[in-house]
Amino acid sequence: MRWKRVWISYVVLAALLVAFLLLNSCIGSTGTTPSQVMQILQGDASDRTAFLIVWDIRLPRAIAGMVLGAALSVSGFQMQTFFANPIAGPFVLGISSGAKLAIALAMIFLLQRGIAMNSAAMIMTAFLGALLAMGFILLLSRRVHSTAMLVVGGVMIGYICSAITDIVVTFAEDANIVNLHNWSQGSFSGISWSNVRDMAGICLILLILAMLLAKPMEAYQLGESYARSLGVNVKRFRVELILLSSLLAACVTAFAGPVSFVGIAVPHLVKGMLKTAKPLAVLPACMLGGAVFCLFCDLLARTLFAPTELNISSVTAVFGAPVVIALMISRQRRKNGSSL
Repeated sequence: MRWKRVWISYVVLAALLVAFLLLNSCIGSTGTTPSQVMQILQGDASDRTAFLIVWDIRLPRAIAGMVLGAALSVSGFQMQTFFANPIAGPFVLGISSGAKLAIALAMIFLLQRGIAMNSAAMIMTAFLGALLAMGFILLLSRRVHSTAMLVVGGVMIGYICSAITDIVVTFAEDANIVNLHNWSQGSFSGISWSNVRDMAGICLILLILAMLLAKPMEAYQLGESYARSLGVNVKRFRVELILLSSLLAACVTAFAGPVSFVGIAVPHLVKGMLKTAKPLAVLPACMLGGAVFCLFCDLLARTLFAPTELNISSVTAVFGAPVVIALMISRQRRKNGSSL
């Protein structure tokens, strides 16, 4: 592995991250200049309107996009490693949909009784839903050994969870519950600084734990037998990988709803950029790449048809789905080439 290429890639991704963070802070219905944004970051509130727009609306949303994009990308890479399937991801396998269903049911049940859910409750509820969906996938993987059929099974689980969520939300009577529809489509809007604090604290811990699993992941990529020969406790490692990837996906769904294709597309784009699949190099790049990708897509979602705002999943699908299609075509060509 050429670390020079890896470090250059990190620098490029970090530069793009700073650029898109600045663009997301400046561009909107009320334009602000980069110098104004810098002054606001230093605490200058002389222009009260600009200060409130940038500090209370745009910055929390942008930082949420960064944090959740990084979490979703790492979760996707972990699932691809676990299932040894390049198109595995929290959205495709129905993990995000399971988390969405759990939150929707819990919120409807509690809101009808005048009880609001805090961030911790939302994350735990989403985690239980994600874990339940992951459990179905694991049971299916024991009976179905074809990776293509496993993905199809995950897609079907996702459709079932989404359909139940839509039915429940449609027949909800309370106006606040009906507003869940916008969240259920995926959005970074309405994020507050308290949300940012909660999600950043949790995701930072999970991302550090993901980095600590980089060495066992590298061994696991070469097969369970090889990992065991290096002293990796494969059973414990698999449980840790499932819990981490499910928690990361649940955290994203709890705050932003299901966000599609980021967990599949970004790891492959990153691996193509680095020219390696080693977790020690790929995981930091996934964090940077996921943050950049979500900031870019959220910027388009806000501004492309302003004042109408698109769902973030609609935009991520437009840019993420072609990556998956290209990947499938590339794999098929390699298979055809090897069979000749």
